[in-house]
Amino acid sequence: MKEYGEGIHEERLIETFQRLVSVDAPSFGERQMADVLKEELGSLGFTVEEDKAGEVYGGTAGNVYGFRKGKLPGAPLLFSTHMDTVEPALGKRAVITGDGRITSDGSTVLGADCMSGTAALLEAVRELTEEGKDCRDLEVLFFIGEEKHLRGSEVFDYSKVRSKESYILDLTGPVGTAAFQAPTLVQFQIEIRGRAAHAGLSPETGIHAIAIGAKAVARMDLGHVGEDMTVNIGAFHGGGSNSNIVPERCHLVGEVRSYSHEQAMEETKRIEALFREEVERAGGESHMTYQVPIHAYRTEREHPSVRRFLRACERMGLPCRLVKTFGGSDQSNLSLHGISGLVLASAMELVHSCQEYVEIQELVRLVGLLKLLMGDAAD
Repeated sequence: MKEYGEGIHEERLIETFQRLVSVDAPSFGERQMADVLKEELGSLGFTVEEDKAGEVYGGTAGNVYGFRKGKLPGAPLLFSTHMDTVEPALGKRAVITGDGRITSDGSTVLGADCMSGTAALLEAVRELTEEGKDCRDLEVLFFIGEEKHLRGSEVFDYSKVRSKESYILDLTGPVGTAAFQAPTLVQFQIEIRGRAAHAGLSPETGIHAIAIGAKAVARMDLGHVGEDMTVNIGAFHGGGSNSNIVPERCHLVGEVRSYSHEQAMEETKRIEALFREEVERAGGESHMTYQVPIHAYRTEREHPSVRRFLRACERMGLPCRLVKTFGGSDQSNLSLHGISGLVLASAMELVHSCQEYVEIQELVRLVGLLKLLMGDAAD
């Protein structure tokens, strides 16, 4: 059994992470990050391509894909992160603290989501190269617009990808944790139209759109609905600025998440019918629209990507946890295109906040794990 950080170039790893964090890469503004990663991949022997995904969304860069021929037998393996970071993200700076952590300066997110996984991925390939160790054929994908509900991976041309097994570096928690299942996400919008009237002189002639919406929401099951589904209303707007007008319009936005795509769609239809009942009872009108930016997937324990991960953790003596997540990742779109795999914990904590941090030793362990997945733990 090897020590977690044996042979890892910790100082270089930290420097790479700090350098990546310092690059501004808001969603659809990933140009500089794409250029940095293309240069890094080229120096590591990858052939590199950038697609036109940015043009779809009016962005500055596309998805970056790389392929490197390996010497070990077996099908290629795909490793992936995303290039964009959530706001506030301009002027990020990685600060090394005295307790083994890396944080931001407190005014921005750190950007460990997703630069910790990116730095570890680059370092793992670099170390395998320097050590002269063989590995599988490797494919890497760095997506744009992940934080905007997986927009980059939604439009990528997967005919370029040879792998059928993937590891996405985009999960919080201790290294050795991996998500094998994630939900479908349905985002919906509901417009209710009643009839305006003077609230003091003739309220009975109006149709109160806010009251209709409130009655419908009161009938909904919110929060956890069983073990495998959540439902939420995230915003409720209606009326104007005057207290003496019966409000004519009301607008609501919400979401449904479920490990079952079919159940998520059924619940969405149930919500639509519930609102329709309340609207028709009051004599108003309603219109519901929805999008499905994230589709449910499940990677079974018997899948080669899971077995390889379990072997790698065992060789490191690393506690291993296979978990479900109710968050989204690019693995959802990969799974839709026949590429199954896991989302790996990547040394990042308290993401999407200015308190985000990385444990340096966790980052080191992640490099060790990736080296095993690419080489020693292969079938």
